[in-house]
Amino acid sequence: MNVVDTKLTGKSAVRLLSGNHACALGAIAAGCRFFAGYPITPSSEIAERLSRTLPEVDGVFVQMEDEIASMAAVIGASMGGVKAMTATSGPGFSLKQENLGYAAGAEIPCVIVNVMRGGPSTGMPTRPSQADLMQARWGSHGDYPIIVLTPASVREIYDETIRAFDLAETCRSPVILLYDQVIAQLTETIVLDDARKTAAQRKWASGPRADYKPYGIDGDGIPAMSRPGAGYRTHTTGLTHGEDGFPTQNPEAVTRNLSRLFSKLDRHREVIDKWEALQCDDADVVIVAIGISARAATRAVELCRAQGARVGLFRPITLWPFPQAALRQVTERARAVLVPEMNAGQLCLEVERVLGGKPVEGLHLFSGDAITPVEIAARATALTQEA
Repeated sequence: MNVVDTKLTGKSAVRLLSGNHACALGAIAAGCRFFAGYPITPSSEIAERLSRTLPEVDGVFVQMEDEIASMAAVIGASMGGVKAMTATSGPGFSLKQENLGYAAGAEIPCVIVNVMRGGPSTGMPTRPSQADLMQARWGSHGDYPIIVLTPASVREIYDETIRAFDLAETCRSPVILLYDQVIAQLTETIVLDDARKTAAQRKWASGPRADYKPYGIDGDGIPAMSRPGAGYRTHTTGLTHGEDGFPTQNPEAVTRNLSRLFSKLDRHREVIDKWEALQCDDADVVIVAIGISARAATRAVELCRAQGARVGLFRPITLWPFPQAALRQVTERARAVLVPEMNAGQLCLEVERVLGGKPVEGLHLFSGDAITPVEIAARATALTQEA
């Protein structure tokens, strides 16, 4: 069942929803039928909603003993052919990392939601942060590709949750949905569309069983998975493996398979990449922001423009792979870039890397408060005068 149950949303229903509630409904709409997780603020509402709604669509909800087991259960459910997800926050996201690396290396489709809160350690469980950006990209060991989506509104959480499942199935990859506590518990009125008509489907093995290779290389770089019970012999391991799925340390086989793994997302950037550019065509200063900071930056652009300062906003919706070509294009004529973020400078470092010698300034706040539009506008206006 790949549609939104009308008992949950109604036909083109107008709903007052929190971000986490929208995430749960988006998961159901995307065809998610398995959730394993462990309660942790501020993501727990996702689990609470799914514990009630999944049984209504013949799905399964399991509260596991910890976050490590939760991620393992999600991997197992996905290998069994079910669209599966988990949700957590910072400390739990740390615990999931080893198994997340396994999912990336073994190419198991799944969705992981991380509602960011203040840290490090237990930090501020009820306060927002944007300090897990680099953990989302590099959190597990070794080299591996990952898709990370960063919605900035309740409606976008709903849409990007659906897209997360589609990308997981299309690219045979774990996908992380990353948003901050403010967006998670913000309540907005949104219109949910009528029942979804189509959804991305997993590429299943077909053809002669004797010829099947679980990690065979073909045109799109995405190996077909063996549907349980279909008779295709497969072997899944976290060890380096060849096209047959069995462990190997043969340098040629390892290089061949890992090269395909590293490059497969680049072959599908046309469906992965997503961003928003606001009034960047004539901007002297371009703001780059995500999540609640991007919401504040949108208002800041309005304030700057009202004062005659030419300021624009570039908002990555797909954070990883980073939309570097788009960022270079929209900042081509800008004299400076401002990066407001609720951390010590993680997004700023990536923007500096992408833009090379262009002046990039960070506006960093890690007190547990959100950055305000006035703060962003004041610094952006000053930069237009300095540049």
